[in-house]
Amino acid sequence: MIYEVRDYHYRPDLIGAYRTWAEEAVQVLRAHLDVVGFWVDEGTYEPLVKGSDPFDSPIGHANVTWIIRWESREAREVGYPKAFSGSDGAALVAKHPDINGYRQTSARFMDAL
Repeated sequence: MIYEVRDYHYRPDLIGAYRTWAEEAVQVLRAHLDVVGFWVDEGTYEPLVKGSDPFDSPIGHANVTWIIRWESREAREVGYPKAFSGSDGAALVAKHPDINGYRQTSARFMDAL
C-alpha cells in the first residue's frame, strides 16, 4: 500500500465556500477512491512552523489536505484519472466555487510505517 498526500493552497477568501463544496464532494470521492481523510483549514488555528531552516511560503500554508490509499503507484496512475471522469466528476466541477482557485497543489507518495 502507498498513501497519496494531497496539499492544496486554495484561495483564502473562498475557503468557506470550498469547505461547503468539499463536504459534498468528499462523499462522491469516497465512492470512487479509498479516501483516508479530508481536512480543511479555515484559518482557525495558527500553523506551527519550526525546524533548523523554517520559512513561510509567500502564498501561505496549505489549507486543504486529503489522503488516498492505493495498492500501488501503478494503481494510482489508472485510478485517479478514472475517478474524475464521467458524470460524477463533471458534477463536482460544475458545483466548484472556483476551479481555478488553487494557488498551488502538490501530491506526495508515502509508504506506511
